[in-house]
Amino acid sequence: MPTNFTVVPVEARADAAQAPDGGDEEAGWLGAQGCPEGHAGPEPASPTRSWSPAGDGTPREASPFISNADVDREMFSEGKNMALFEEEMDSNPMVSSLLNKLANYTNLSQGVVEHEEAEDSRRKEVKTPHMGTFIGVYLPCLQNILGVILFLRLTWIVGVAGVLESLLIVSLCCACTMLTTISMSAIATNGVVPAGGSYYMISRSLGPEFGGAVGLCFYLGTTFAGAMYILGTIEIFLTYISPSVAVFRADTAGGEATAMLHNMRVYGTCTLALMAAVVFVGVKYVNKLALVFLACVVLSILAIYAGVIKTAFDPPYIPVCLLGNRTLSWRNFDACAKLVANSSVPTTLWGLFCNGSSADACDAYFTRNNLSVIQGIPGVASGVLLDNLWSTYLDKGSFVEKEGVVSVPVPEEAAAGARPYVLTDILTHFTLLVGIYFPSVTGIMAGSNRSGDLRDAQKSIPTGTIMAIVTTSFIYLSCIVLFGACIEGVVLRDKFGEALQGKLVIGMLAWPSPWVIVIGSFFSTCGAGLQSLTGAPRLLQAIARDGIVPFLQVFGHGKANGEPTWALLLTALICEIGILIASLDSVAPILSMFFLMCYMFVNLACAVQTLLRTPNWRPRFKYYHWTLSFLGMSLCLALMFICSWYYALCAMLIAGCIYKYIEYRGAEKEWGDGIRGLSLNAARYALLRVEHGPPHTKNWRPQVLVMLTLDEEQAVKHPRLLSFTAQLKAGKGLTIVGAVLEGTYLDKHTEAQRAEENIRSLMSVEKAKGFCQLVVSASLRDGTSHLIQSAGLGGMKHNTVLMAWPDAWRQSDNPFSWKNFVDTVRDATAAQQALLVAKNVSLFPQNQERLGGGNIDVWWVVHDGGMLMLLPFLLRQHKVWRKCRMRIFTVAQVDDNSIQMKKDLQVFLYHLRISAEVEVVEMVENDISAFTYEKTLMMEQRSQMLKQMQLSKNERQREAQLIHDRNTASHSAVAAKTQAPPTPDRVQMTWTKEKLVAEKHKVKDANMAGFKDIFSLKPNQSNVRRMHTAVKLNGVVLSRSQDAQLVLLNMPGPPKNRQGDENYMEFLEVLTEGLNRVLLVRGGGREVITIYS
Repeated sequence: MPTNFTVVPVEARADAAQAPDGGDEEAGWLGAQGCPEGHAGPEPASPTRSWSPAGDGTPREASPFISNADVDREMFSEGKNMALFEEEMDSNPMVSSLLNKLANYTNLSQGVVEHEEAEDSRRKEVKTPHMGTFIGVYLPCLQNILGVILFLRLTWIVGVAGVLESLLIVSLCCACTMLTTISMSAIATNGVVPAGGSYYMISRSLGPEFGGAVGLCFYLGTTFAGAMYILGTIEIFLTYISPSVAVFRADTAGGEATAMLHNMRVYGTCTLALMAAVVFVGVKYVNKLALVFLACVVLSILAIYAGVIKTAFDPPYIPVCLLGNRTLSWRNFDACAKLVANSSVPTTLWGLFCNGSSADACDAYFTRNNLSVIQGIPGVASGVLLDNLWSTYLDKGSFVEKEGVVSVPVPEEAAAGARPYVLTDILTHFTLLVGIYFPSVTGIMAGSNRSGDLRDAQKSIPTGTIMAIVTTSFIYLSCIVLFGACIEGVVLRDKFGEALQGKLVIGMLAWPSPWVIVIGSFFSTCGAGLQSLTGAPRLLQAIARDGIVPFLQVFGHGKANGEPTWALLLTALICEIGILIASLDSVAPILSMFFLMCYMFVNLACAVQTLLRTPNWRPRFKYYHWTLSFLGMSLCLALMFICSWYYALCAMLIAGCIYKYIEYRGAEKEWGDGIRGLSLNAARYALLRVEHGPPHTKNWRPQVLVMLTLDEEQAVKHPRLLSFTAQLKAGKGLTIVGAVLEGTYLDKHTEAQRAEENIRSLMSVEKAKGFCQLVVSASLRDGTSHLIQSAGLGGMKHNTVLMAWPDAWRQSDNPFSWKNFVDTVRDATAAQQALLVAKNVSLFPQNQERLGGGNIDVWWVVHDGGMLMLLPFLLRQHKVWRKCRMRIFTVAQVDDNSIQMKKDLQVFLYHLRISAEVEVVEMVENDISAFTYEKTLMMEQRSQMLKQMQLSKNERQREAQLIHDRNTASHSAVAAKTQAPPTPDRVQMTWTKEKLVAEKHKVKDANMAGFKDIFSLKPNQSNVRRMHTAVKLNGVVLSRSQDAQLVLLNMPGPPKNRQGDENYMEFLEVLTEGLNRVLLVRGGGREVITIYS
């Protein structure tokens, strides 16, 4: 971010004599307002293109930073300093006026259109975003990542997969989210990310089709996440807090699982209705409770670590009853023994395995194996880690057995489900565990979803999200090792804590009480469910309001304050589907699919943008690479099929159907996305797609038409112009090299072929990749106009004209050569194309040169759509200019606030992601010097003399033609006399010597009178003011940029009155006098650079 600013007042020339001002002051610059205080619409990256007539009658695209109402107001500032640019004042604002309002731009917090419009009258009272990295990104991500899976399933995953494979599962999932975060950080820091978060980033990077498909998948994932959190809440409540409140009871042996599912459905539906009512009443209540829920998560994790530390010297006594090597469910018996101590009375456990007091009526396995009690949590120093290193995958209904314990096998048992054994409830394998675990690492988008509330989103989102991933990855990895080192394997594999008398396994490890974990996990899952039910409807509302899916538009409406009522209703209905599934282990892989698909396309978006290298792709986050994005995308795709290949196919089918529907029926949107950029390489299909209109500002790059001049041998006069083109383009985009031969094509086709071969060979030498287009025309003027109008094909047309300054415009042998130049300027303006004029092009560096340093100086006088900002950035991508620094000079008038201009320009450059040193130069209002009067007088005298010389030349031509006509008539008369009878002559055709001398003296006297009038001229006051601007600006530029490697300067437009064209050339010559390399830049009437992502 630029921080070096210098305000330099420019004093009047001390050695110049002062002259009276004279004449009326001419209108100055048009005042303009900046960007309104926030974009209320869902598409701030695509400003409405409104057109206003320019000074030369050419429509210009309105800047998104300029208010049209203020343009119509025509607030002119009086003064002489900017008179040279007055032709631009009705279409382009002064830089000082533009920057004056940039400070009003704000990142409004996340909201909706109606609500923001209703609050428009109170906009000034809205507080600016104030959340930092820790509060705004780190803690929300922490709360979303740590949740239900950690408390309810992580111990079971460690027991089934073993410590090593559990570490592999967590590493795969964390690597996936870390790579996705790197890609997301690049996208999020590539300009201002308005409220909308991940959906906004994906849709604006990959287009409406991919954006809509992935956005809806992300919405479904968030909705099913809400269902998962609600199911987790009910599981904690019914299993560990109050099992007695269950509505359904098991009537038969083995019916507990079915009854539990029915209870989950009933209580889950009631909880969903309650949560939806809370969200409907007001989001503010959810936000107020967020800190409480987060505190529950943090305290629970601290309790786990405290419990682990305590087990090192004082492990808790938690007995586990084994029958042989099988784990028993310690629910319906009090003692792990067959007989009461010191007696022959059977225990309660005996009655669960036997039908009577006799051993013959007992279960065979119960009879042959002994009961034993082991320590469920032996502690971190017990060495149990070695036993838990390897996986133990089991079929559904299998016994949870302890390895290494003696057991007497028995024949197949038919009634195992009726006995108090701990049995597995599902078939377990590695891929299933990946699908169940992956939701525990989702939540990395929490920071980007709050982008509108952040003080500096471009800094906070990458830092906070990466910190949160590192923290949570450490927590998960350390918990896996600690669980494996502290807890017995059979207890780890006991999903619902049946061996622990129905207590939560991780709760028994915690200190000081198991209830810390139970209550903490209950409230954290409640909070996560509320957050999902809050975020999902807003995501659906954003998609509906974008208008890309027509049948969803009804969900874009809401209450008067903008709350998404209809979207909340649909979210609750979809969430109910997940609750009816009723199994946490079945819902988790479903939402894993949708989140993985979302993350996959985030990585794809970053990879596409990086490979395309669009000029707008300038992320502040530099630690990304397309290979990392591609690796993240591949890992997401692999995890989708690892989790569940049929779920993955279903999710991709859903996304594909949505994609095709949006493509077929959806509203056409142009968001400057990367897929549109790729389509430029798809020939016919791409040409038809981009034919509809100009590209989006984010995809805009200079598509250059290079106008070359040829000598008599059809060789290029300025080969350095092609070198500069190659440096500017770096092989990207469209380059058309044009040239004109005077004559007719039938006569000049051989020379045209030779000239085209010369141009192509020079393009190859200069590494200028593009197309050559040579035109043979009756005049140079017509040929140039034809090229500007017709070069290119379809959407592959140029938008910028590059030409060399006509150095010989003052030579007497061709005094009107500048006419072609001025007309070319007018043609480019009429065609709404940017114009670049390279002065002293022979001094420009070749491609083999390497500038070791120096500055590229930008003199920003008129806002030209951002061309002056974009060109140095593109040049510095090339090796020739890479080591040059960029400096921006802007001119402040007497009434401008220089300090405020510095601050506004700082904000503007920061949002553009462009680092540059900035100087604000104050133009002091002073009298016009005698030097300026003298310069103007000489210019006008020369102009008049050229006109007189041209008049004399024309008269001589007319005289010669008159003599030729009279001689022809005389000869015809003599020939007629010899063939016809004599007739009296009616016309005297004699041309005597005396008459010739008299006619010459007459012309000479007229010419002398004209030349006498020249030296009695008084300079025109308008020309004096223009010359004053040129002289003063030239002095300022020379004082700051004489040693610069390149100077970029706004090019004033030609005068409306064509009589002053020759003076226009003189003004440009004075403006650039004494500078080595100059690039005059004239915008094409549209924005070419944007602060948005």
